[in-house]
Amino acid sequence: MRVLHFYKTYYPDSVGGIEQVIRQLCVGTTRLGVTNTVLSLSRQKDLAPIQFDGHTVVRMPLNFEIASNACSVQALGALSRMAREADVVHYHFPWPFMDLAHFMARVDKPTVVSYHSDIVRQKRWLRLYQPLKFRFLDSVDSIVAASPNYLASSSVLERYRDKTRVITYGLDKSTYPTVEPCRLTHWRERVGPKFFLFVGVLRYYKGLHILLEAAKGLDYPIVIVGTGPEEMALKEQAARLGLKHVMFTGALDEADKAALLTLAYGLAFPSHLRSEAFGISLLEGAMYGKPMISCEIGTGTTYINVDGETGLVVPPSDPQALRGAMRTLWENPEVARDMGARAEARYHEIFTSEQMAAGYTALYQELVAKRAASSAATGVGLVDVPPAR
Repeated sequence: MRVLHFYKTYYPDSVGGIEQVIRQLCVGTTRLGVTNTVLSLSRQKDLAPIQFDGHTVVRMPLNFEIASNACSVQALGALSRMAREADVVHYHFPWPFMDLAHFMARVDKPTVVSYHSDIVRQKRWLRLYQPLKFRFLDSVDSIVAASPNYLASSSVLERYRDKTRVITYGLDKSTYPTVEPCRLTHWRERVGPKFFLFVGVLRYYKGLHILLEAAKGLDYPIVIVGTGPEEMALKEQAARLGLKHVMFTGALDEADKAALLTLAYGLAFPSHLRSEAFGISLLEGAMYGKPMISCEIGTGTTYINVDGETGLVVPPSDPQALRGAMRTLWENPEVARDMGARAEARYHEIFTSEQMAAGYTALYQELVAKRAASSAATGVGLVDVPPAR
């Protein structure tokens, strides 16, 4: 079975939560006999197709952006051509250009949408985009939410409950680097033996300004890994508050990130807006057996982190509550250790890559079979599609 994924960014150009989900999905379903290709956009000059973790990555030039919406004329032809060669087209929402491209490329294959997030911030553009969004979601065969929490709280998904199912994100720890002792020693010497960790792109909805406010009055080391649009503002805020115990590492490679996840005392994940639909780095913390602190925003973050079981959940945009949660974990190492162990157990129970891959492979097979039955009923000929192993 051949599956074409379409999303605006992907490896090696961009490393983020959705990119990691697509990567894990491709790795997992490839093991089940699916042949995966990812079509994305890029600002790079050398856009030759590449092989990555057992699947093919095809990149088209990013021509321009409108309100952070990446657009590519060349991608329209590529989508049309590559969709004809695929058995299933798998879209990753939100990306308004993708909705338009779906219609302009006249895609006529079984279609899946991974609904990663509502559009939260750009209210004015959303009103203009709304008709296209609903037409696109009306047209696809199946929509997938990553958690029951998000399905229950999204007004958009409420409209499509009859064709929406939950397949939660999953990670495969074997795809993460094995950390060498010398790298652990390097980071232990640099940040100390006990610290809270944040990993992610420094965006407006990550709530890091709230974390810095919460850090005021505490002397617990906090390590912030990543870069992004809010980086300078956050560094200025940390300097203004005199936070000598907060370290911004910038972007790190996967081996350094794995080292910090191994060493961290706990994960601080203060995202305060629904744009944070799940929280892959929060799930990474669970996979590494760390107690977590997150906010109740009605999304998948609270599906990963169960309050009082795998960590602590506090109200969003509340520095005092966040400070209190950090103090509770810091001052109660046995409680923190037990929560981390339960977080890892929950990861193995619900959030493995194998489970995600099995769910999506079954969905692909179901949609192909349904299309075959429909075509047979109407007398339209089909090319036989080999099942996934």
